[in-house]
Amino acid sequence: MRKILEVFLLSMVPLIEQRGAIPLGIIINDMNPWLVFIVSFLGSLVPVPFILFFFSYIFEWLGKTRLLKWFYDFVDRKVQKGKDKIEKYEKWGLIIFVAIPLPTTGLWTGSAVAAFLQMDKKKAAIYIITGGFISATVITILSLIFPAIISNWIK
Repeated sequence: MRKILEVFLLSMVPLIEQRGAIPLGIIINDMNPWLVFIVSFLGSLVPVPFILFFFSYIFEWLGKTRLLKWFYDFVDRKVQKGKDKIEKYEKWGLIIFVAIPLPTTGLWTGSAVAAFLQMDKKKAAIYIITGGFISATVITILSLIFPAIISNWIK
């Protein structure tokens, strides 16, 4: 049960998300890949509604807080970087942005960009969930096909 909880919680952490949780479960903890896929996918969805509904308010507050201004600037750079592609291609842009399992892409950043752009929350959630599912699938397959390479990459 502890290993399941680790995968679930790690999949909720920004920048790590499924990219770290799935290889941890499959390669390091030798867990059932289907279980890891489901637990990681569900865990990565937990922050999405909070980000979609509260990001704008929190982000505005961060920009006004002297101590956290550095974090505001960091997030703003990431959002601005993905903004043009997502605005141009809205549905497919957001799905692909979330689906690509690279650092600074994923459910957290995709949700932040959608909130920042004031996209329809229901549509954004569907696109983010779809992208998250694709991402979890890709990472699970890669973890099964290339465990030695990925385990060296994680360490």
